[in-house]
Amino acid sequence: MKKLEIIIKPEKLEDLKAVLESSEVNGLNIVNSMGYGNQKGIIKNYRGASYNVTLLPKIKVETVVSDEVAPGLIDKVVDEINTGNFGDGKIFVYDVEDAVRIRTGEHGDKAL
Repeated sequence: MKKLEIIIKPEKLEDLKAVLESSEVNGLNIVNSMGYGNQKGIIKNYRGASYNVTLLPKIKVETVVSDEVAPGLIDKVVDEINTGNFGDGKIFVYDVEDAVRIRTGEHGDKAL
């Protein structure tokens, strides 16, 4: 199993949810967050004054999928979310040793 941690701009959340639903992802967790990447934020102008905004709003979406589903899902997410601009986001992929459904005690892919 693979855990996908997908960090995106907030305005891309509905697009990402549509990709996950079309890929029959069983569950997800969404977290509002703030952060920056290589650019270290952006410069904004307000009433003639410039100021540096270092922490930008982001959305982190986490899901766990089977090993077979992960590569195709990652490709779909990149195709849908990519705008070609800085700040489009990142996907982190982790190995998941086990998952347990508390209600039934099922393990592994059956617990997803």
